[in-house]
Amino acid sequence: MASNEPERSTGDSESYIPASTNLPEITVKAVVLGVLLSITLAGANAYLGMFAGITVSASIPAAVISMAILRLFRESNILENNIVQTAASAGESLAAGVIFTIPAMIMLGAWTEFNYLQTTLIAALGGTMGVLFTIPLRRALIVDSPLRFPEGVATAEVLKVGDTGSGGIQYIVWAALIGAAFKFGDTGLKLWGGVYEKATYVGGSIAYFGTNLSPALVSVGYIVGLNIAVLIFLGGALNWFVAIPIVAIMQGIPAGATDAVAAANQLWSTQTRYLGVGAMVVGGLWALISVRKSLVRGISAGVEAYRQAKAGGRGGEGVDRRERDIPMQWVGIALVASSVPLLALFVTFTDNVGIGALMAVVMLVAGFLFSAVAAHMAGLVGSSNNPISGVTIATILTSSLLLVALLGTDSLIGPAAAILIGATVACAAAIAGDNMQDLKAGRIVGATPYKQQIMQFVGVIAAALVMAPVLTLLLKAYGIGIATPDHPNPLAAPQATLMAAVAGGVFRGGLPWGMIGVGMLVAVGVIILDEMLKARASSFRAPVLAVAVGIYLPFELSVAIFLGGMIAWAVKRHQRNAADAAPAERQGSLKEATETGDRNGLLFAAGAITGEALVGIVLAIPIVIAGNANVLAFWGDHTDVNYPGIILLILVMFMLYRVAIAPTRTATGR
Repeated sequence: MASNEPERSTGDSESYIPASTNLPEITVKAVVLGVLLSITLAGANAYLGMFAGITVSASIPAAVISMAILRLFRESNILENNIVQTAASAGESLAAGVIFTIPAMIMLGAWTEFNYLQTTLIAALGGTMGVLFTIPLRRALIVDSPLRFPEGVATAEVLKVGDTGSGGIQYIVWAALIGAAFKFGDTGLKLWGGVYEKATYVGGSIAYFGTNLSPALVSVGYIVGLNIAVLIFLGGALNWFVAIPIVAIMQGIPAGATDAVAAANQLWSTQTRYLGVGAMVVGGLWALISVRKSLVRGISAGVEAYRQAKAGGRGGEGVDRRERDIPMQWVGIALVASSVPLLALFVTFTDNVGIGALMAVVMLVAGFLFSAVAAHMAGLVGSSNNPISGVTIATILTSSLLLVALLGTDSLIGPAAAILIGATVACAAAIAGDNMQDLKAGRIVGATPYKQQIMQFVGVIAAALVMAPVLTLLLKAYGIGIATPDHPNPLAAPQATLMAAVAGGVFRGGLPWGMIGVGMLVAVGVIILDEMLKARASSFRAPVLAVAVGIYLPFELSVAIFLGGMIAWAVKRHQRNAADAAPAERQGSLKEATETGDRNGLLFAAGAITGEALVGIVLAIPIVIAGNANVLAFWGDHTDVNYPGIILLILVMFMLYRVAIAPTRTATGR
């Protein structure tokens, strides 16, 4: 293991392993372990995503598993561990892109089964494009940009602590155990409900409040900080406190809603969620415009790095190894090579060269645009909360509008053709966000970018090869989306169901265009506000995509993230007060204590995410084997009871706060 002492750094100017140190990164054991973890995480998350509508971030769990296994070998190092988690996390991300879209082909009746060749091509080539699109974005979003990349930073801290075995590892372990126990008690044993929701009818409207009882989501909020957490919460409040009550008054309570909670959720899923879709479309375009100069500089720097490497010989001695990306000309060649099979697939599916070519062009443009958006959002809120389904809806919406203009509303293949474009873009965007997060972690620990990019390709291909068999297994065992006599209670696949509704709605009618338009106007207003804050040099900013995420997400997720942001604010406030009260002779030790507290809080948050995610993956095994979500509910299903989860979450939040301020309290003698 490396002997370097870890430093508190986000990796913008320094790294844990210096450029002069060349440790083995891509080794046989790292590749094998990365491939196995990518396949495992892809399969587990494919089931969980279609069963519950969520997937779990794999970077931190993969890093923890990698460290545990590689310690069994005589020689291993932090960069090898980083390579493993880079490949492994690709499996989870690719699974999200696949399951959010491709099952819609079954629901639309375009497919009766998951064709192996077509499914594998879309997953593998879409994911490959996601890696390729982020190569020129690395400098723009990681080196030149102040984006936080919370999960990338957390992953790097986990890797550094695991490398040294020094102070702080106990916070990861204890928090991981707490997160694991929380998830097992909630999802496995069903001892309490994981979501607290209350709503009531007020006149002809609805008043709603809810929060998720997840330590992992609170930890994400702690990592992203108060600014982003507040914006996500405000976006959610705009939807659930303003839009839903107004829509309820104007359109009435939805027919068939069993209670006020169900009515609010139905209005969100069928109406006001599309506010977020409109906001994401505008926000995505603005994000790309905002980083255009950095993007051009990034591409230029990539070309210049290639020239320097070439001038310095085959080894590229003239370029810092921590700045070496895959050369730009190889990126271009690989992009063309990836596009040709997809073009052939589109032409074959539509039986029309012109339509197939148009699909390929839309796919490339939307793929690059939304890969940039996903990469940017990973920097804001992490890949776990990246709105991949939102950008995919925007892609399918745009594609459907173009196709309906060419094919007409009575086209039988139009909706499915739009889904194929959206599926490719979804895979690209999912991998782009994950890849950028991994590259951020790599920059902090001192990895070589092009080696991480190679391992992203490896992880994508490994996961893509098993996606069709996994989906076929789930389809035959449980059914997907549509109830049949053989499968009366199929896997819900909520995102794919929504994609099918959007694509079908454009051709057959029924989309809430007014909501989409209003969402666009809201995004314009937020952009204007953020520019005003920028002009005033305000420390509080309002990036539009953070607000759009809040509008689009279920409110209970936004509240949990906001709670974590409030803890981060409380910790900073305590640290400021301690600094103001401390005498001059203690300022040096106080600064060191503050940095230690920041690090320990981050490690505790990372541990909670790790434990909850690992158990979420492991729980898929008995559930799949038994075909019963309550297989471990030995004492019955108590998910209608929330107070145990509320009490336990409050305790976890208090522990996170105490861990983060403990060094400061010691340094001030209080």
